[in-house]
Amino acid sequence: MRILFSIRSLLMTLVMLTLSAASFAQTSVAVSITFGPPELPVYEQPLCPGDGYIWTPGYWAWGDDDYYWVPGTWVLVPEPGFFWTPGYWAWSDGSFIFYEGYWGPVVGFYGGINYGYGYVGHGYEGGRWDNGHFYYNRSVNNVNVTEIHNVYNTTVINNTTVTRVSYNGGNGGINERPTPQEEAAAHQKHISPVPAQIQHVQAARATPALRASTNLGKPPVAATPRPGALNDRGVVTAKEGGRYNPPARSENNAARPSTAVHPKDLPAITRPATGGTGNPNVDKKYQQDQEKLTARQEQERQKLQQKQDQEHQRLAQQKADEARKQQLEQQHQQQTQQLAQKHAQEQQKLQDRQQPPHQNPPKPPKEKP
Repeated sequence: MRILFSIRSLLMTLVMLTLSAASFAQTSVAVSITFGPPELPVYEQPLCPGDGYIWTPGYWAWGDDDYYWVPGTWVLVPEPGFFWTPGYWAWSDGSFIFYEGYWGPVVGFYGGINYGYGYVGHGYEGGRWDNGHFYYNRSVNNVNVTEIHNVYNTTVINNTTVTRVSYNGGNGGINERPTPQEEAAAHQKHISPVPAQIQHVQAARATPALRASTNLGKPPVAATPRPGALNDRGVVTAKEGGRYNPPARSENNAARPSTAVHPKDLPAITRPATGGTGNPNVDKKYQQDQEKLTARQEQERQKLQQKQDQEHQRLAQQKADEARKQQLEQQHQQQTQQLAQKHAQEQQKLQDRQQPPHQNPPKPPKEKP
């Protein structure tokens, strides 16, 4: 299945990625898929890392012929007084369209989707701005009040039907339309996702374990304390997954199944770029460690493939029925996906060791009483 961009959507996307200036319309990208993303998983919100961060909820994105989960995360607000309007999926004219999120002084329309933690379908109940300082609603945010004193407590009443559906319109989608105020917000001056958010999405896309065909709607990393921190000790896993109903394989996509059954079906192991720290000794050590890890992972793939081949041969000798063959294929698929997740986590851990230590951004001054 290939992603088809219209010329207009492609140009708009390029503009959003290359310009850091404000935009005046919510960017949309149409893709040629006819089935919606999985339901939203259930997960806990990580602890807010510091004053000035705003919660951006997780969502399902599309890439490499599959949906993948972009973990929810705390993001340092790019401009005082701004809020985050989450992106959302919508069904329109026979295909799904993704409307990208943005920063602005008003929260716009995000499909009526209940992302939780203050995003209940319309508006944002997680906090407010007062004299240049953001105040957190403790009833929906995980905030350490010994470090962050800009807090209040207001119970959020959700009058909409509680659902984990992750798209608007179409068969089974959320049936909500934007209010005039929300429509106006999309055309007001706003800022596209900041570089940290773009890198966060790229890291999620490069992690096989976050693909829906691998985690079946229950991502192992559901939320992170900061953008891109997929291996941080503060990450949280999904407590409950969402339903994932991709269409059955057909002859058109049989050459590239969405879920690998055997190790030989997995994409080739790619080695991340080496260097970048400025320390030749550190970069050399990283390259050596990467070569060792890649060689070991290749051996583990081959070993599992040999084991599965032997099991296929035994079934053939036993002249097993079709039900037994299907059961074995399911076992092989589970083994293969577990191995792929393990390898992805190992690669991520090695890359994280190569990164320079993270420095917390300076906190904005507290408001004097």
